[in-house]
Amino acid sequence: MMLLQGCDKAEREAFYQSGIIYCSESNPVNFNPQTDTSSTTADATAHQLYNRLLNFDPDTGQVIPSLASSWKVSDDGLVYTFQLEKNVAFHETAYFTPSRPFNADDVIFSIDRWRNDSNPYHPVSGGRYPYFESLGIADNIFEVRRINGYRVEIILKREDSSFLANLATDFSVILSAEYADYLLSRGTPERIDHYPIGTGPFKFVSYRKDHFIRFDKHENYWHGAEGNSEHLIYDITPKSSIRLAKLITGECDAIAFPAQTELDIIVNREELTLSEKPGLNVGFWAFNTNRPPFNDPSVRRALALAIDKNTLLEAVYFESATRAKTLLPAASWAFQSDAEDTGYNPVLARKLLDEAGIEPGFTMTIWAMPVERAYNPNAVKMAELIQRYLSAVDIQVDIVTYDWTTFRRHLREGLHDSVLIGWSADNGDPDNFYRPLLSCGAIPSGTNRARWCNREYDQLIDEALQTQDLVRRKAIYAEVNRLLYNELPLVPIAHAYRYQAYRNNLKGMTINPYGGVRFAGVTKSL
Repeated sequence: MMLLQGCDKAEREAFYQSGIIYCSESNPVNFNPQTDTSSTTADATAHQLYNRLLNFDPDTGQVIPSLASSWKVSDDGLVYTFQLEKNVAFHETAYFTPSRPFNADDVIFSIDRWRNDSNPYHPVSGGRYPYFESLGIADNIFEVRRINGYRVEIILKREDSSFLANLATDFSVILSAEYADYLLSRGTPERIDHYPIGTGPFKFVSYRKDHFIRFDKHENYWHGAEGNSEHLIYDITPKSSIRLAKLITGECDAIAFPAQTELDIIVNREELTLSEKPGLNVGFWAFNTNRPPFNDPSVRRALALAIDKNTLLEAVYFESATRAKTLLPAASWAFQSDAEDTGYNPVLARKLLDEAGIEPGFTMTIWAMPVERAYNPNAVKMAELIQRYLSAVDIQVDIVTYDWTTFRRHLREGLHDSVLIGWSADNGDPDNFYRPLLSCGAIPSGTNRARWCNREYDQLIDEALQTQDLVRRKAIYAEVNRLLYNELPLVPIAHAYRYQAYRNNLKGMTINPYGGVRFAGVTKSL
């Protein structure tokens, strides 16, 4: 690797033996997951560099303490009081030396940055906080109040049964207020997102786009640094076949997103391990409902009826996914097994198109992600299959793709007719699917790819958050599913399994079902 070219062979060997090499699939947007919802950014930052007030238990999905050692909620569900951990050290790096440990000021700054337009850091790095914007959390926070140095109170305007879960997601990281003040005094606030300071198990050292990210162990990590690797390197390797080759040769210890066609190879190699878990995700085909004729539900239904979802699953996922009827996978407590689903009926599809005035030869675009994701490992191949299905009902399809950064920017601008993309949940609450993907408030943030706004839908998902009764919430989400089946702003296609491939000499490597990859506690034996 580039950063080791100047070292002799013995030094290189020592470095590889003391560090973990992870072959990642792409570049992070920056090093602050508050500002980006992509899994690439979360994988590189959320659990390596930072902590949150709360975490999820990876086995039960329950909210557990992290930087907040305990908390209580008022009887009316509006006041959350958090007791904070003491003696939590921030990273000491070549570019910043902290003078104090974590305290209440860091919590207030971190939340105020994304919720408060008047905060000097709010407009930094574009001023977009897509996860929080898509959920409307900022609008529901009345105040974040410092009780003392290690106690913080958050007051809501309306009850929100998903609030604690949202504070445990990858995006709710805690930044250093002291570092922010230091950068602001020097006139370089943007550095906070590119030269990060956190409390996590690793600290940032260097980054070279398209090549590598280097992290070193945080020696003063508050959970103890003894079980963490001395070094962590992200070897940025876009092609899955090259990632697999590096895994086999030992150039990488673990890899991101093994391709479905590579799973048997990994399973059959004695030196490799393939872990598998059901995924809290959904892959879907979304229509830009702001563009005619996709603003017509009957046209959207016709397009949905024109495709055979079972064939898409067989050809793209290779039996590593289940068919999606709704946004929610079977792992969700609100999963509805008897929900209605669209079938394959090209004759009815053409009839509906004729009734809607869509003449044979109509041309539309399908945007296909250029990157692999668990929820859609090969969007281009899926687009090609849909292209053939739509040709059979006299619809012509142009397939569009760009590099990942450009692709996401143009999606946010609404330049697509339709798009093959998906969502990996950040917590187990159903609202984490329904609100970011299809609420009116999620359109500006870019997570609502269908750009669909339906007031009845918003009222239902709001109602679901105003009760702690899971039976009542599940009944509301069944109403939501019926509405989505009738309107079809998007077609749910698959809920995919999640895979993690790594060499057997890695110990402690597990799949995190609630967010990005974690390397704390992962060690390499020789």
